[in-house]
Amino acid sequence: MSAPASASAPTPRSPEGPALSRISSWCRTPEHQDGYLADLRRLVEQESPSDEKKLLDATADLLLELLSERLGEPSRTVRHRHPELGDVIEAEYDGTVTGAVVTVVGHYDTVWPAGTTADWPFTVTGTTASGPGVFDMKAGLAQGIWALRALRALGLPRPTVRFVFNGDEETGSVISRPLIERATDDAVATLVLEPGGEWGIKAGRKGVGIFNLTATGLEAHAGLDPAKGASAIHSLADVIGDLVAAADPERGTTVNVGRISGGTARNVIAGEATCLVDIRVSTQEEIERIDQVLAGLAAGDPRVTLAVDGGWNRPPMRPGAAGRRLFALADAVATHIRGPLAELFVGGGSDANFVAALGRPVLCGMGATGDGAHARHEHVTVADLPDRVALTAGTLLGLAAEPLSDR
Repeated sequence: MSAPASASAPTPRSPEGPALSRISSWCRTPEHQDGYLADLRRLVEQESPSDEKKLLDATADLLLELLSERLGEPSRTVRHRHPELGDVIEAEYDGTVTGAVVTVVGHYDTVWPAGTTADWPFTVTGTTASGPGVFDMKAGLAQGIWALRALRALGLPRPTVRFVFNGDEETGSVISRPLIERATDDAVATLVLEPGGEWGIKAGRKGVGIFNLTATGLEAHAGLDPAKGASAIHSLADVIGDLVAAADPERGTTVNVGRISGGTARNVIAGEATCLVDIRVSTQEEIERIDQVLAGLAAGDPRVTLAVDGGWNRPPMRPGAAGRRLFALADAVATHIRGPLAELFVGGGSDANFVAALGRPVLCGMGATGDGAHARHEHVTVADLPDRVALTAGTLLGLAAEPLSDR
């Protein structure tokens, strides 16, 4: 593992204004905007639910096609294949600056089931473009490709760009996490193309815990032999109350029970019950506190046993010194293109959490402006797309000029 960047390392200077103006003008050219939207349409129309291997493979094929069409053949390509989950693509394009590598990360799987585009096709209406996965996060994938295309077309300095596209982010990045961690080891910075906010990027994210609580009791007839039974459902309800009480919103800790199941019939005392729990935390200290709460959960009825499984899917993402220098660079670029960036801290997790946990500089939410992730009103703001591409391109240009650390 590489050491975290030195706190004394200087903040990279923003690229010169004329270069950023050239990038902005290039990105706003109608021909280039049309090309970007055409690529976005192709990505959205190629459905890619996390649990449909054939569709995921087809989407990975499409991404390789788009890379080749827009940037030429990569200098290095590795496709990490998996028999069930989405493959992980690494495609690297050599830069013009020795020793400067930037990893650009995005996921191509979505939460939308196959067939969704039949009644919800990719549509551009007025100021927005909508469709399943358009915001989370296929607009970001196209954006990363077009950002590098802009630098190459304009003949501007650029770092070596290592694209990492994974197809299992929505299900926890189980196979892609170690590959992402390895692909960012020698990088001066990592840019994650998840959706952004209103001209803002995500400098911090909460850690995510995914747990299952299962209570096992004794079945009995609810009318004839109630005393012989020990209700798993009743005990689980008590335990849920104890767990929810451990939430501390002021510390950034939330607890949500998303689903409860159990029992067999209305007149049967339930022998088993399970609930699915989502926990979000802002600090490592809160992870440790919640771990103690989970370890101490117990059913009030001694005849009922309680099992807790699952774990922390993503650690909290908190900006360190190198991360703040990276934000300062992006903010300087954004200020020239349009205006200062909002520094956002959000409850959702992403693959950026893994990179930040290793002490490596990372920015998330570099992707499109819009709304409705995982919802039927999912959309991106079309007018913001050129500025978002320019922001990514300008940040890459800045990282080519001066790295964030001595790594």
